[in-house]
Amino acid sequence: MISKSIFTRREMLMTTAATAAGAATLPARVTAADSDADTGWIDAHSHIWPPTVDKYPLESGLTVADLKPPSFTGEELMAVAQPEGVRRVVLIQHNGYHGFDNSYLVDAWKQHPDRYRVVGMVDSRKPNSGKEMRKLLKTGVTGFRITPSRLGADWLDTPGMAEMWNTAAETGQAMCGLINPSDLPGIDAMCKKHPDTPVVIDHFARIGVDGTIRKTDLDKLCGLARHSKTHVKISAYYALGQKKPPYDDLTPMIRRLFEAFGPQRLMWASDCPYQLNDGNTYAASIALIRDRIDFLSNEDRQWLLRKTAAAVYFAG
Repeated sequence: MISKSIFTRREMLMTTAATAAGAATLPARVTAADSDADTGWIDAHSHIWPPTVDKYPLESGLTVADLKPPSFTGEELMAVAQPEGVRRVVLIQHNGYHGFDNSYLVDAWKQHPDRYRVVGMVDSRKPNSGKEMRKLLKTGVTGFRITPSRLGADWLDTPGMAEMWNTAAETGQAMCGLINPSDLPGIDAMCKKHPDTPVVIDHFARIGVDGTIRKTDLDKLCGLARHSKTHVKISAYYALGQKKPPYDDLTPMIRRLFEAFGPQRLMWASDCPYQLNDGNTYAASIALIRDRIDFLSNEDRQWLLRKTAAAVYFAG
């Protein structure tokens, strides 16, 4: 998540349908039928939450009135994802609502273990973070969200964080950074210190969130490409650059990352439900990679839309 907007379920479905109709006029290169040949495309980043709090309490001080939208369940997610050929999703722990309690996402995985994987959260400020990671691995949690907004200014310098990165090198669970460009040097240092740890940078490291894509920021992000186990999510188009479909203004940044990392270390993601607001839709998000960008081959698209996320989150 990068920003929040309020929208109704009806508005969500209407805007999705409208953009899907427009996307149909684009020159298709790979289709939902192509995706079905190998279990469909993968959305590498989406949030879900239930409309009630009896079984899954919210963080202290929050009520159902704080949920925006009021409901976004797995079923509601798949209702907009499946028409675009998406069959699997990586569910991201929404720490703003449920903190470090991963139970809702784990329960979703238990119901659909072939459909979902989970990026959970562990409080690295507490002891035994590695033990908790190994425990969660048995419940579909193949990555962990790490972010200074939750863990404090010294978030990368604690014993618990070092334990997480060491454990991840053994388990293969990815360290998934929700970060800003200013955090890239710290991540770079951690990647150098832990070369066997899988790393995923969310949402282009939020480059362009203020509307400007700065070369200095992009240089820092591309610098991570020298670490062979580091990946980038090309996602959250609604929040970056011009912040509106068809997102062609983001193509130069994607091309730069493509040249630095190659298709095998980039993965598309929606960042739903936040992608579904202010004229932004699921169909428009996936269409940028699937239909619009002309420098990608069909094989490249297979990596960006499925194979990279499958290797990072669904392997094993």
